[in-house]
Amino acid sequence: MNKTLSPFLILLAAILWGTTGTTQAFAPEAAHPIAIGATRLAVGGVFLLLLIEGQLNLKHWSIRSTLLAALSMALYQPFFFSAVLMTGVAIGTVVAIGSAPILSGVIEWVFKRKHPTRVWWYATLTSIVGCLLLFMNQGSIDVDTLGIILAIGAGLTFAVFTVVSSDLVEKHSSLSVMAVVFTLSAIFLSPFLFIYDMSWIASFQGFSVSLYLGVAATGFAYLLFARGLVYVSSSTAVALSLAEPLTATLLGVFLLGESLHATSWKGMVLIIVGIGMLVVLARKSEHE
Repeated sequence: MNKTLSPFLILLAAILWGTTGTTQAFAPEAAHPIAIGATRLAVGGVFLLLLIEGQLNLKHWSIRSTLLAALSMALYQPFFFSAVLMTGVAIGTVVAIGSAPILSGVIEWVFKRKHPTRVWWYATLTSIVGCLLLFMNQGSIDVDTLGIILAIGAGLTFAVFTVVSSDLVEKHSSLSVMAVVFTLSAIFLSPFLFIYDMSWIASFQGFSVSLYLGVAATGFAYLLFARGLVYVSSSTAVALSLAEPLTATLLGVFLLGESLHATSWKGMVLIIVGIGMLVVLARKSEHE
């Protein structure tokens, strides 16, 4: 794979993730967000396993790293959705998605001795400020302490998932790594399928939403993300993921008829500028 394409694969993955909110808006009212999260992981895991077609080789796999990546992805779902329910979409999203790049940079710094560059800090902070402005006038705001903790937990679990997955894709194919990780994540979240009402999935609407979220916004998206991780550092990859709220907002405006304040549009510009800096940084690092 061309190294130049790596940051763009991650951006495409983030764009696909950004469609989840709009897609969930079309889900049946009986569908609980956590139940949707569990379903999308299950469908995504099965989809990736089917792509492998019996070519999976588990020799020399790190069981510890695989379980850590799977558990992190599984925990991200209830952490994020619970945080949003407690604090509102604005605060929950900003804290969860905004904290992830910083936490991934710290994890790389402490455990992998990779010091984030000054440009990375400028680009990441620019994107985070943009994310803050983007959501400043959206949704209800309730600074719930537990909700904030859960949002940070969501950011931490996504950061851990990315750092650990980055190590795994250095030794195994991206497809194999994501298939195993998401299958295990789905198993970890399977109890939620019995806790919440799942009758909604039997309807055409519920089945269609689950299929899209599982195949496109999860299985295919994370496969692109994993392939991008081969040549892009985990801290940069997580920062590039800030394209997700940008995509979600644009879809809300053009498909759901939502309106934005001038402050939110300024935030979008800052996110685009920050992402542009990160792409340049990623492409520059490949030549060093």
